Amino acid sequence: MMESYRKLQAKRSATEVEESGFTLIELLIVIVVLGILAAIVVFALSGVTGQSTTAACQSDAKTVGIAVAALQAENPTSFQTYTSAQWQTNLSPPATALIGAPFVQSWPTGNSQYYTISVAGSGVNTATKDATSVTPSNGDVIVTSVQNKTAGVANTYDATVYPVEACQHLPSGS
Repeated sequence: MMESYRKLQAKRSATEVEESGFTLIELLIVIVVLGILAAIVVFALSGVTGQSTTAACQSDAKTVGIAVAALQAENPTSFQTYTSAQWQTNLSPPATALIGAPFVQSWPTGNSQYYTISVAGSGVNTATKDATSVTPSNGDVIVTSVQNKTAGVANTYDATVYPVEACQHLPSGS
């Protein structure tokens, strides 16, 4: 039995090759492959920032639209003469004078560098759709998008009537 054990040990020591680690070529190949994968990920995620700004705008507009609908359902006669500022005051804290108020925890500011959300009041309001002037109704959610940050050019959209177009024209976030 001991002799067969010695033979096995001798056989193993004869066939074993001493490996001390990775070669330089193996390490370079791994680094190149990781670099290629990183480049693919960077290019795949390059358009996500603009999409996230649009999604945030649509979410904010929908939140305010639902709050307006809730206020109108709970208080059917109290909102006909609201101005834009009164809508915001009565929808967000510390509004307590109306049934169910406040209807939003805080007013969605979004990324004010790209858009702002407001509600059309009883005064004169204008909005656009495909460069055509539109007069929103009292209580319609308005999205003002900044088209050119440096020039300060802004377009106003009625998100209640045209929900898709309201946030579609936002500049890409960076």
